[in-house]
Amino acid sequence: MTLKKWESITEWPLTVLSFLFLIMYAWQILAQPIGVWNDLAEWSMNALWVVFGVDYLLSLLLAEKKWDWFVHHLFDLIIVVLPMVRPLRVLRVLTALNALHRTSGMALRGRITMYAAASVVLIVFIGALAVLDAERYAPGASIRNFGQALWWTFVTITTVGYGDYSPITGTGRVIAFVLMLGGIALIGVVTATLASWIVDEVGAEEKKETQITREQVELVSQRLERIERKLDDIKIPKQS
Repeated sequence: MTLKKWESITEWPLTVLSFLFLIMYAWQILAQPIGVWNDLAEWSMNALWVVFGVDYLLSLLLAEKKWDWFVHHLFDLIIVVLPMVRPLRVLRVLTALNALHRTSGMALRGRITMYAAASVVLIVFIGALAVLDAERYAPGASIRNFGQALWWTFVTITTVGYGDYSPITGTGRVIAFVLMLGGIALIGVVTATLASWIVDEVGAEEKKETQITREQVELVSQRLERIERKLDDIKIPKQS
């Protein structure tokens, strides 16, 4: 078994499990179940966490260059070894974006656009859930419901930061830090994609104009050739 084959086998199943994890986490935060339902959700999430941990360890063992793989997957390590920080567990879902990023059958710009759009929606949603989980019951917290958490997440990821709501817990501030980095990265992706589209459009227009100019030159050249042939056919009478 090679790492590439293992990833091809487990990529989409793990993506589905990641979204299942998100659904259960969101249900816990928004519905706030109690008793056996809350215990069932917690046990299910812990079981999924074990699956994610096993996948990480097997991927590391199957990697040919283990150190290089380890260095390039530090984010996966962080979200596996921090299950005790409950609000940060939901960061696991971000790894599901890898499957979207590698979706085939679509042009590069289309994949980038889809990846950026999915990233924005997913990061805003899980950011709101995570900060609400971290802040809701903290003394003196201003983020008390999902609407406030969603608004705070949106203004944070867009780097606007009105300041009407702000996290006061350490975990909430870590989430804010991750959101700000994600916002800067996404703005860069959107800007680069837009710039690439403009450059391609300008290049296509210049190519079209160049093609028209070449056709005009060829047409003039053909007319000159016909004129030259007619001149050659004209016989100038000799003077006696």
